Amino acid sequence: MKEQSTTKGFAILSAAGMATKVLSLLYIPFLLRIIGDVGYGIYGASYQIYAFVFVITNSGIPVAISKLISELNAIGNYRDSIRGFKIARFMLIMLGIVMSIFLVVFAMPLAKLTKYKSAYLSLISLAPAILFTSVSSAYRGYFQGNGNMTPTAVSQVIEQALNIVFSLIFAAFLIKYGVEVGCAGSTIGTSVGALISASFLMMCYSQYSKSLKWKNSQYTVIKITTRQIVRKIINYGIPITLCVGMTYAGNVVDLMNTKSRLIFGGFTEDTATMLYGFLVKYQQLLNVPIAIISSLAMAILPAISAASVVNDKLEVKNRINYSFRLCFLVAIPCAVGLAILSQPIFSLLKFRGGAYIMRFGSIVLVFMAVMQIQTTILQGIGKLYVATVYSILGITFKIAVNYYLIAKPHINILGAIVGTIIGYLIPIILNHKKINESLKVNINMITHAVRPLISSIVMGIIVFFVYYILNMLTGFMSIEYISNAIATIISILVGMFVYVFMMVSIGGVTKRDLDNMPSTVKRFIPKLILMRIK
Repeated sequence: MKEQSTTKGFAILSAAGMATKVLSLLYIPFLLRIIGDVGYGIYGASYQIYAFVFVITNSGIPVAISKLISELNAIGNYRDSIRGFKIARFMLIMLGIVMSIFLVVFAMPLAKLTKYKSAYLSLISLAPAILFTSVSSAYRGYFQGNGNMTPTAVSQVIEQALNIVFSLIFAAFLIKYGVEVGCAGSTIGTSVGALISASFLMMCYSQYSKSLKWKNSQYTVIKITTRQIVRKIINYGIPITLCVGMTYAGNVVDLMNTKSRLIFGGFTEDTATMLYGFLVKYQQLLNVPIAIISSLAMAILPAISAASVVNDKLEVKNRINYSFRLCFLVAIPCAVGLAILSQPIFSLLKFRGGAYIMRFGSIVLVFMAVMQIQTTILQGIGKLYVATVYSILGITFKIAVNYYLIAKPHINILGAIVGTIIGYLIPIILNHKKINESLKVNINMITHAVRPLISSIVMGIIVFFVYYILNMLTGFMSIEYISNAIATIISILVGMFVYVFMMVSIGGVTKRDLDNMPSTVKRFIPKLILMRIK
């Protein structure tokens, strides 16, 4: 199995992550047309509950597999690396079965608890996906631990494409039986996509098995016992599950809090459900650039873990600095662009209402990105429980702020954005301090953020004027959607060029960065920019 560099692995996962998230955005207008704004609120509520159960099941052990395999491979113990994967796979599948049954049995109590009784049928139709994704997650953790991100990337695209197709088909077919049934139909594709994705990953593993057996035959001595492997999986998996679970628990709290506090503030139940649907659309749009950061996190964890286990502190520090550079390189311009073009992008995607939430809340993207990288770093250097404790602290403040602000009629749903910002800021500050203390170095995040921020501000100003000038010039068109689409797409392309040009001009991208880029990415960089890179 060919091991890929961190940069190449990041590029592959980023491309796949972007593709899946863009696909998930493009089908929202079609889904809205079928189930409506209120139905979309029900759909979003069911997915928040499903996502929480999903991360409790699938967030910890796959990362533990990746970390365990990368550590064992780093010391040449390939035999136990395979054995560890098989043990973890069995544990994950058993957990998937239990949690699928849990979601079916407790679908109604969970729906009632979150004040969305109409989500009951959707939760039942999502239950099989928990088991199928458990199988997929096990194999993805294995491939990532071996530094091969391609199977994960391809499986993600397959899963999302099938999810969209089958979700729309079943939603359109079942909506005639009522909104609740139509919403349930819109979630069936998740299970179908997960099943096919798991089958694909099993085929990939089977294809590589012969070469892996040959490699493992060179190491006949078992260096760690089954009990030690299980203990490692549990020790790695539980804190990661708790940490990621806390983030999604915050979303579930939003789900429970938002509707009841909006109603308390004087909104009707349908309006409260619709406003929550706006929040879901905002979160889904943020997930597109966050997919790139998630890909970076998955790509760097094995590298940091491998460097940490052999006590190579210099390499660990270099990986961390590189991670933050890429993090800000992506997150800051995306946040600025989403804020400037919030209304045009929502109109382009036919998202209907809610653009104002993105305009005020795009900054959350930067905080999400930083915290995700910090959590990965703490996992990689063995500080597994620290990030969890800090996340709980942040969520506690988030709940308090949400509870107070959402009930204010003039703030309403924007109170959830303020709560989210505070909920991220607190753990970010504490995580930063812990990373510096643990590594006995001074990792200065602000240094890495300065150039992307300057470039993004220039980009934002130019994009603002380009869009409004183009929108006026194309205003003669009888179809307003086409006028907006042309202006928006051209503005985005201009913004990308301006941002890269500015980054190169002020030294934010160097020749070393260019050398580390995959050749396929270099082909898309204009020669004018390549000539300026020093």
